[in-house]
Amino acid sequence: MKYRISDIDTPEISEPRCREERALGETAKYRLLSLLNQGPFGLKAGLRDEDKYGRKLRAVYRDGRSLGGILVEEGLARTWTGQRMPWC
Repeated sequence: MKYRISDIDTPEISEPRCREERALGETAKYRLLSLLNQGPFGLKAGLRDEDKYGRKLRAVYRDGRSLGGILVEEGLARTWTGQRMPWC
């Protein structure tokens, strides 16, 4: 099953619009992996269950804190507002 973190927008790595977007996206990916590997976490459903690609939309939490929020605080993601914004 594929998941998309529902509370953040991260830079693209598969189809970036510029070199900087890819680099930031790679940094965000590895930081998220590090956060996920630090211990148990939970998934929280929002208003929508799936996106148009069939991925489950979930926020990721540990001890009541959004892991996506940590990425936002570190400048590796933005809070999801309902539309993508350019990273370049």
